[in-house]
Amino acid sequence: MFEFRLEAVCKKTGARAGTFVTPHGVVNTPVFMPVGTQATVKAISPDELEEVGAQIVLGNTYHLYLRPGAELVAEAGGLRRFMNWKRPILTDSGGFQVFSLARLNKVTDQEVTCRSHIDGSPHVMSPEWAMRIQRLLGSDVAMCFDQCIPYPASRETAERALARTTLWARRSKEAHGKETREGQALFGIVQGSTFEDLRVRSARELMEMDFDGYGVGGLSVGEPHEDMYRILNALNPVLPQDKPRYLMGVGYPPNIVKGIAQGVDMFDCVLPTRNGRNGTLFTSFGRVNIKAKRYERDFSPLDPECDCYLCRNFTRAYLRHLFRAGEILAARLCTQHNLHFTIDLTRRAREAILTGSYPEFLARFNAAFKDARDD
Repeated sequence: MFEFRLEAVCKKTGARAGTFVTPHGVVNTPVFMPVGTQATVKAISPDELEEVGAQIVLGNTYHLYLRPGAELVAEAGGLRRFMNWKRPILTDSGGFQVFSLARLNKVTDQEVTCRSHIDGSPHVMSPEWAMRIQRLLGSDVAMCFDQCIPYPASRETAERALARTTLWARRSKEAHGKETREGQALFGIVQGSTFEDLRVRSARELMEMDFDGYGVGGLSVGEPHEDMYRILNALNPVLPQDKPRYLMGVGYPPNIVKGIAQGVDMFDCVLPTRNGRNGTLFTSFGRVNIKAKRYERDFSPLDPECDCYLCRNFTRAYLRHLFRAGEILAARLCTQHNLHFTIDLTRRAREAILTGSYPEFLARFNAAFKDARDD
């Protein structure tokens, strides 16, 4: 069964260190979850995921429903066996695709009717649909079906989406209770755009239903970072201390360390893998565009402070060459590095919280992490 234990809280910032137990392993928080949209984290194998320190990965309900199909995954023994990942898995609900594929969707309180982005075929998504698909996938953590809206949004639009998210959360929990896979946890998702009072209202309505954890959705959709932090600051004292908090879709290192300081336990994002495949790398001194000409004859390691496979074995000049030559190895090495960096960042943050030194850790990181020139 799912169980969360809070181990330490930073008195100055509110940063938290904890542990949650799932049927397929223990996860230490804060934690970053690599995104495996289609039963794979792009450009990296399950063994390599373990090597970079991944504790839990995320699968995408909507995409796996369309291809290869949730029934096929269930027939294979569930998502873990299908992709040969031995550790826990969290699945999103498909609610984000209601937002990201809005041009293909029609949304009502009852359901979402949509057309596949692959072949245009018609489909119907609902809370009951989301719970059934996640049960078939066999994830350790399932997410409630919710409505994410774009930024900026009017208060009227935000209130309407909040009410629908609460309605869908109630239906999700009812359906989950009827059909749940044994041991599968269920998280509610807080909505409300950038309106603090709506966010607090959403959190309290969800807390009345007593979910296993709480996601914060609808951020990192174009709003200024300051608005994200303002919303997290409003939610930190409201969300229950004994349940994990999950900031959905956030993976930029400065956002992660700041989010941790505001009580967030879990993060996920495609940014580390997508940026890696395109040559933008995270390092201890900031963000680097390895394709820039300045690295053409730079025979030093990418990040002398990093002990990942890339930094131990290759130079900046070689990485630049791989990208210019169009070699697949470039995407693979840089994906591994960015995931290692991001996962290790949350590991080091956890250590700092446990030793009572998170404010110093945060200050050092913010002072060091800068964007390099892209010339």
